[in-house]
Amino acid sequence: MNNTRWQVAPAISLEQLKECPELHPLIAQLIYNRGLLDSYQAFFDTDERLVHDPLLLVDMEKAADRILRAIRDQERIVIYGDFDADGVTATVLLVESIAAIGGIVEPYIPHRVEEGYGLNSDALKRLHDKGIRLVITVDCGITGIDEVKQANEMGMNIVVTDHHNVPSQIPEATAVVNPKRPDCTYPFKELAGVGVAYKLYQALYTLNGSFDKSSNQYLDLVALGTVADMVPLVNENRYLVKKGLQAFNSTERIGIKEMISISGLESGYIDSESISFVLAPRINSSARLDHAISSYKLLTTTLKTEAALLAQVLEGKNKERQRLTSEVLKDARNALKGAAGDSPLLMVGSKEYPSGVLGIVASRLSEEFYRPVIVLEIGNEETRGSARTIAEFNIINALTKCDSLLVKYGGHPRASGFTVKTTNIEQLKEQLTGIAAEVLADIDLTPSIDIDVEIPLSSINADVFQLIERLAPFGQGNPVPVFLSRTVEVLDRRTIGSNGDHLRFKLRDGTVVWDAVGFNLGKHAGNLSSYLDIVYSIKMSMWGNRKTLELNLLDFIPASLL
Repeated sequence: MNNTRWQVAPAISLEQLKECPELHPLIAQLIYNRGLLDSYQAFFDTDERLVHDPLLLVDMEKAADRILRAIRDQERIVIYGDFDADGVTATVLLVESIAAIGGIVEPYIPHRVEEGYGLNSDALKRLHDKGIRLVITVDCGITGIDEVKQANEMGMNIVVTDHHNVPSQIPEATAVVNPKRPDCTYPFKELAGVGVAYKLYQALYTLNGSFDKSSNQYLDLVALGTVADMVPLVNENRYLVKKGLQAFNSTERIGIKEMISISGLESGYIDSESISFVLAPRINSSARLDHAISSYKLLTTTLKTEAALLAQVLEGKNKERQRLTSEVLKDARNALKGAAGDSPLLMVGSKEYPSGVLGIVASRLSEEFYRPVIVLEIGNEETRGSARTIAEFNIINALTKCDSLLVKYGGHPRASGFTVKTTNIEQLKEQLTGIAAEVLADIDLTPSIDIDVEIPLSSINADVFQLIERLAPFGQGNPVPVFLSRTVEVLDRRTIGSNGDHLRFKLRDGTVVWDAVGFNLGKHAGNLSSYLDIVYSIKMSMWGNRKTLELNLLDFIPASLL
């Protein structure tokens, strides 16, 4: 169909199959592909063995002691959060949990455009003037060296909780809690920002003598923020999200219920995919186009009328975000024509690109061209950039090598953001392209699909789907299983969507017939043959009150009937 490599995982050996005789061979293959053959029972059980003592985090006891002292002395506390879903859920979690044990606490979420990411000097000055002496960051702060120094000079205490990559120097804060600190021996390094906030909540309540291990309180927020931030859903994250999805599906948060309803989902059937592709974009939309406080209010309101109004506001903002994303994506593709095949790193920008969609566009282009991609909102003096990359190229390492050109930067190996003086853009592009050329010299930059196993379509059924669901929740580090089936007959096909962007199929293998949908495959409608080799995953869809299994088609080619 297109120029995509299909990479089928090596088959599990007979000797390895004998080591797990109780597993269905297909499940054994999926477990083998994920490197879990030696620990699959713990993976399936997903019990408290995956949960670690929060006090193992460096500076956690310092952080908890300072906060408990503020609660006892009735000091005013501010939770300073990031504006994405991870940061917003972490902010809600700490505001509510600290207030529940007597703290006087309020949120502060910076404006994406007016203040930018992370600690902000002007914001700290305003908080100081209001009488705030303790600020707790969530999902940000690890790069705020100058801002924390300023706060110290004003007599403010800063407790940093973050999960982003740690620079060579850390802020001189009252406490810096980050599992990625080189001196931190916490067993799991990949907590989301809301996960670190949850560990702080655990520490506070443990030291306060009020932590209830059996409670799922706040785990709905943890699931939402963790899945939204696309951290690996393994180890402790797997436990937090699996338990969190149970809490999410029975949540009492009326704002979440309204958002689920308006988005066309159904409570009780929310999974990690529902969060990733439906709910998290709505939470993120408020900050992308305006201010994240709308999302904060949606998650905290107890009034049905306010919840319904806020859910409607986010629905509108999400539609506007989709429109802007489509426009910028189209423009960026046109700008990159001719360059995509020659350069190991792509950079595109415009004064007209809104900062709120830079990351989404960069992600789409990176997937499409299988290269690191940087999308810029070009300003008169300073330019904001958002970078997304492929597994073989660590973008935060690359930006670190260019730090003399940058005003500020931060993020993860696969997703980062930065600010650069506009006069330095070309030099930055030249340096990053050189780094990418060196790192990716021997890498095939053709887009690829990782396939778990080749299997006849006729062998897939509801029982097999139930077995596969034992591996859920799916996400980074534990992807949705992908299958290859050959020589599948096309009984029917048609384009769907307002612009014919998608394809719907009816497919047959022997006596077995499946419905399938191929998102963003509509452009290939004219290239279909009667028999196809297909790459797909299996998903559960809701039609009214009826659950239906269907194939999520990822790619196809004409079948060879030889």
